[in-house]
Amino acid sequence: MNDWPEAWSDENRGNRYGRGSASAQPEGARAMRQVRRPASGAYGGGPGQSAPPYGGGVPQQPSYGGGYTDAPAGDGYDSGYNTGQVYGGGGPGGPAGRARGERPAPNWRRRIKWTAITVVTVLVVTTIGTYFWADSKLNREVDLSKVIDRPDAGKGTNYLIVGSDSREGMSAEEKKKLHTGSAEGKRTDSMMILHTGDNGDTLISLPRDSNVTIPQFKGSESGKIRPAMGANKLNAAYAIDGPTLLVRTVEYNTGLHIDHYVEIGFAGFANIVDAVGGVDITIPEGGMKDTKSGADFAAGKQTLNGEEALAFVRTRYALKASDLDRTKNQQKFLSALANKVATPSTVLNPFKLYPTMGAGLDSLIVDKDMGLFDLAEMFWAMKSVNGGDGKSMNMPISGSVGGNLVWDKAKVKTLVEELKNDETVTVSGN
Repeated sequence: MNDWPEAWSDENRGNRYGRGSASAQPEGARAMRQVRRPASGAYGGGPGQSAPPYGGGVPQQPSYGGGYTDAPAGDGYDSGYNTGQVYGGGGPGGPAGRARGERPAPNWRRRIKWTAITVVTVLVVTTIGTYFWADSKLNREVDLSKVIDRPDAGKGTNYLIVGSDSREGMSAEEKKKLHTGSAEGKRTDSMMILHTGDNGDTLISLPRDSNVTIPQFKGSESGKIRPAMGANKLNAAYAIDGPTLLVRTVEYNTGLHIDHYVEIGFAGFANIVDAVGGVDITIPEGGMKDTKSGADFAAGKQTLNGEEALAFVRTRYALKASDLDRTKNQQKFLSALANKVATPSTVLNPFKLYPTMGAGLDSLIVDKDMGLFDLAEMFWAMKSVNGGDGKSMNMPISGSVGGNLVWDKAKVKTLVEELKNDETVTVSGN
């Protein structure tokens, strides 16, 4: 019989590591050295040995500094316990030598990857959302399929850009502020052909008083064929039957196929200018003053707001060549406006981009086949004209009859052929 307490004897201990242990545990889980029972000595190990005289039946504990004093020197005994490293860690402090409580190093490659994915996703969703929002705001009211006897399409794209004197939706106070008057209906205040192609962009103004033939046409509302009206002012076509007759008249008198139609009214024009924060224009020497349009500008470079911009493009009576000079001012301003819209300060600033897009798209009237990419191409072409990469001109004029301006037929023919073939324009206008 062994007088040692249970769990101290070799027989009862088994794989246990302390009193009351129910199962084996890894050796490294305890900090206490294993108690080694000496083979012989003061306590004995054989039968008949009395309990050690220490009280409570507890045997004398070993010295943790160097084991039992009676253990043979150099016996090579291994207690089976390590020096405090838990589960064989990589050094002091735990696995891989990391200090206790220290956070693992961030995985920057993973973070950069997910940040990039998030940014790209947001950009894609925003772009798609913006596209459908903008596309839904386009007023596609003009059906060019109603235009009859159309010339064949050439190379490049031709836009007919129209500024109307529409006062639709304007209050009496706004009409007074913008000096628009209160005339009923709407007429064309300016007309331009913008050609975009591989050999430079060309912007051509069509004077509103141009002497043209209004040909046979199909009524936009009735659908009936109407007879030709002979020679008349170009802007009369719009007043008679709107955009489709204007397109029909331009195509008939030039032989140039019009691919897209874009129209903007007084209020819309002023709103776009205000949305971009104004447009810089240089007023020629002598300044500009016109009581009918409201223009009153000193000479020199200045930033025009919406109200001032509308007065600038409508002024004709204060100009030496009247309508021909006005069309040049209109070209200059529209190109400068397109350049301002396309600048990074507008495109990359959502607080300026969205109001500008909203103001522009709400006020534009386009043909049914016009898309946002077509509209963007038009603005970039006007920007290139302003930057000197394109050409701006008036339709060549040879004289006048009854107060109407007569086009130079030979020059117009050459101009149209160059545009149809998307060649560099060599013809000069007035």
